[in-house]
Amino acid sequence: QVQLVESGGGLVQAGGSLRLSCAASGSISRINTMGWYRQAPGKQRELVSDITSVGNTNYAASVKGRFTISRDNAKNTVYLQMNSLKPEDTAGYYCNGRTWLAHDYWGQGTQVTVAS
Repeated sequence: QVQLVESGGGLVQAGGSLRLSCAASGSISRINTMGWYRQAPGKQRELVSDITSVGNTNYAASVKGRFTISRDNAKNTVYLQMNSLKPEDTAGYYCNGRTWLAHDYWGQGTQVTVAS
């Protein structure tokens, strides 16, 4: 089993910044890709960004150039630096850990609210 614990969400004004953290524990050797998804009310969960164990990154078009994902393998932690936040970034943000066999683990989620 893998446990994922997020932190760093909150309320911020448009144009502001937040940094999300996700700490993994348990059978972390199973994990290849770690990433962040978000889900706004009434919408499907969508990929924001992910990063592989060797540092290859992927971003949704809507956040490219504003968000940066990073990973500290020594601390088993993935970060999402979010800059130039917009009201449409408001959502629950969920940490994801995907194993080499494509099994997904999820964190409990952290709320990000961007006020206009």
